[in-house]
Amino acid sequence: MAYHNPFIVNGKIRFPENTNLVRHVEKWARVRGDKLAYRFLDFSTERDGVERDILWSEFSARNRAVGARLQQVTQPGDRIAILCPQNLDYLISFFGALYSGRIAVPLFDPAEPGHVGRLHAVLDDCTPSTILTTTDSAEGVRKFIRSRSAKERPRVIAVDAVPTEVASTWQQPEANELTTAYLQYTSGSTRVPSGVQITHLNLPTNVLQVLNALEGQEGDRGVSWLPFFHDMGLITVLLASVLGHSFTFMTPAAFVRRPGRWIRELARKPGETGGTFSAAPNFAFEHAAMRGVPRDDEPPLDLSNVKGILNGSEPVSPASMRKFFKAFEPYGLRETAVKPSYGLAEATLFVSTTPMDEVPTVIHVDRDELNKQRFVEVAADAPNAVAQVSAGKVGVDEWAVIVDTETASELPDGQIGEIWLHGNNLGIGYWGKEEESAQTFRNILKSRVPESHAEGAPDDGLWVRTGDYGTYFKGHLYIAGRIKDLVIIDGRNHYPQDLEYTAQESTKALRVGYVAAFSVPANQLPQKVFDDPHAGLSFDPEDTSEQLVIVGERAAGTHKLEYQPIADDIRAAIAVGHGVTVRDVLLVSAGTIPRTSSGKIGRRACRTAYIDGSLRSGVSSPTVFATGS
Repeated sequence: MAYHNPFIVNGKIRFPENTNLVRHVEKWARVRGDKLAYRFLDFSTERDGVERDILWSEFSARNRAVGARLQQVTQPGDRIAILCPQNLDYLISFFGALYSGRIAVPLFDPAEPGHVGRLHAVLDDCTPSTILTTTDSAEGVRKFIRSRSAKERPRVIAVDAVPTEVASTWQQPEANELTTAYLQYTSGSTRVPSGVQITHLNLPTNVLQVLNALEGQEGDRGVSWLPFFHDMGLITVLLASVLGHSFTFMTPAAFVRRPGRWIRELARKPGETGGTFSAAPNFAFEHAAMRGVPRDDEPPLDLSNVKGILNGSEPVSPASMRKFFKAFEPYGLRETAVKPSYGLAEATLFVSTTPMDEVPTVIHVDRDELNKQRFVEVAADAPNAVAQVSAGKVGVDEWAVIVDTETASELPDGQIGEIWLHGNNLGIGYWGKEEESAQTFRNILKSRVPESHAEGAPDDGLWVRTGDYGTYFKGHLYIAGRIKDLVIIDGRNHYPQDLEYTAQESTKALRVGYVAAFSVPANQLPQKVFDDPHAGLSFDPEDTSEQLVIVGERAAGTHKLEYQPIADDIRAAIAVGHGVTVRDVLLVSAGTIPRTSSGKIGRRACRTAYIDGSLRSGVSSPTVFATGS
């Protein structure tokens, strides 16, 4: 039975006054109280996993209990940080904060390796009055915040210790659609994090946009392993709160260790339910294709019920999609199942995806024209052909335009510019950062082209700058590159400042403060990289996966030092410290790396010069070329 969405009328999303996800969950508790809401597959004690379930009535009661406790000990406007392991209590913590009418801040357990510095920085930025965690994690959380002064130390509440009876004192929050529901911390330096303010209108709007794009039906169920502190992981798991049917999740570690767990859960079809949907970054498809195919002695799979898997949060590789489909087509996976998509935290999450009845669209464009900000299609075997994957069509009641940032004017199809967005799913700003908020969230589109992609948006509407380059081509949105400096490798975010610091600390051969880290699609790396055995990479013209490059200026007096030991030290330090492979280390002479007008490393300009080959003209010694850099 098709999902009847009463909130979408004539292509517009319209909610009753003061709508929020709390009201949706309470509805399902009334009409589907005895049905499964969420299932956590716990692989921490059993290899095959333990099912931990919660019904809609139970979920509502636990949310009301935690919400009531927060109403007792906090004030409206307080931030509630969630430092939980990924389990049912995390969801209860997030919804409990929404039920209280306070501002949720989805984060992670401090026991999570490799993120301690970022967690401290986020807590410094949002200054929560309260932390929600679990009984098992509470001691570790208290140790984590012990260094803070007593005045700045948040109250710690273990949600599983809050009696359900407290729910009787809960009061429906007075928050309206413009009230901030939660802060989604997004990319940026670990030292200067930015929390996007997502309102009670933004959140259900974007959830509906995703469900509409997936053509949600009664009985559809969701499956995920994505972390809840990530925007894609959070919004994906929240789809159940609007659709009203079950959602199954596991931890990221459970997937990474055995990706077949995700595949097998996608294939599971309990009773006469509808289809299955999910979401994952690009690396997950390759990982599952390599390690998730069932063995001969395992039960057979039937993936014919998989409706759609959104592929987003990092650049999409045609090669990865091809491997995934080849691996699982024998088990009934439809070619239309994988959906290359585009989104970002400033849009709550979702912007666009491949239409449900279409296979992913891959075209080839001329590399030289691409570097000139033009999208010119060529044959796949043409010289300089570069594969580009369509991000599909923009969601309902949302607009994306391509803009010349110098003039704030819309560009015609085929020309590359910055992607600007408008719609009720767009956040209202960065927490505590007024100047940055104005620059990103409050832009006016000064002129439109005929047959504008802004058609229907108000002339005086505010537009969000995404920091991403893109274009429209044959009706589809394409992401041509990242303006932002965040490096995304294998689904993990790496902050360039941190990579650069590790590189310069690994050797005395680099000038301090004169190192640039950035990522480049594999098929745009120079041939010298593929000729270098230390790079560990072979050329595939359709491989658009992002690969890490380090460019560093040689320190004074080090020009005669051999290249290879320096490169080896840098590669080893970053592999150990960040778990990522450096595909190219390029050493250049002093003054070669571009800098901004304020003296900062110009990573974007450096990346452009690297791709077009002009940066290598600044290499200090011919011997560097000879060693494969």
